[in-house]
Amino acid sequence: MLAFVLRRLIQAVVVMLTVAFIAFMLFQYVGDPVTNLLGQDATVEQRQQLRADLGLDQPFVVQFARFVGNAVQGEFGLSLRQGRRVSALIVERFPATIELAVSAAVIALVMGVPLGVYTALRRGSFGSQLWMTLSLVGVSLPTFLIGILLILLFAVVFKLLPSFGRGDVVSLGGWTTGLLTVDGWKHLVLPAITLSVFQLALILRLVRAEMLEVLRTDYIKFARARGLSDRAVYFGHALKNTLVPVITITGLQLGQLIAFAIITETVFQWPGMGLLFIQAVQFADIPVMAAYLCLIAAIFVVINLSVDLLYFAVDPRLRIERQAAH
Repeated sequence: MLAFVLRRLIQAVVVMLTVAFIAFMLFQYVGDPVTNLLGQDATVEQRQQLRADLGLDQPFVVQFARFVGNAVQGEFGLSLRQGRRVSALIVERFPATIELAVSAAVIALVMGVPLGVYTALRRGSFGSQLWMTLSLVGVSLPTFLIGILLILLFAVVFKLLPSFGRGDVVSLGGWTTGLLTVDGWKHLVLPAITLSVFQLALILRLVRAEMLEVLRTDYIKFARARGLSDRAVYFGHALKNTLVPVITITGLQLGQLIAFAIITETVFQWPGMGLLFIQAVQFADIPVMAAYLCLIAAIFVVINLSVDLLYFAVDPRLRIERQAAH
């Protein structure tokens, strides 16, 4: 187990260094921070002084080492667009993105797994066919179109829910949340549903396919031959083994929800990191872009490591294989 964790940690460090190098190259080849900070009218002396202050006159290796050291401490310099520290901007926007992504993941799991089991066990029924059709629509429609349709239906036609912003939030130390206010919940509903649709459809179809595969295995036939009830067979044996690959996909999907909430946040003007990143791209705000890239990579690394450990704990075959190898 310890060797398994160490290997994963080494892989995580390599991945983060690679991402840090890509982010660092943004500073080298995308825009000129000196021009962005001083403007076109700055003198040569002013440019040279600022370049020295920023350490841009140092060798490439020294600059990269300084960048990695600062990144480990969560420092990426000043935003060229807002003139504030990037770390402060990330701290402000991070709670909104996490709140949206976790809410979407909960919706996808709570609905996707039961519906996947239902469509597998009742695969010939009208309800099963209806849900499979709806899941195909959910996978096919682009996220921005789903968001626009929900806004049109619930915000414009029925006027039930707000269509933009985060609503009233409560500050808990350095963390802000809208889950403690009614207005915050109202603002969360539409973007959370929009972001969850693709993942819900994916989990539904995955659980259904895995459930059907497991139900055809020999040990399920043996369980039936022992006289076990359908409930014990379906939920005590089949579902438990069905969820093993679902854990991996769900973990990766959570990372994607956080990373690719950009479209949803843009459509609903949700004040999260995705909207901040879009604004940074439009302005070529390299420090913000680099920070976003490194943060998302770190989130993916942590989630992948957690999923690997959970997979190792859930699936006894992996433990048996590793014990046999030693």
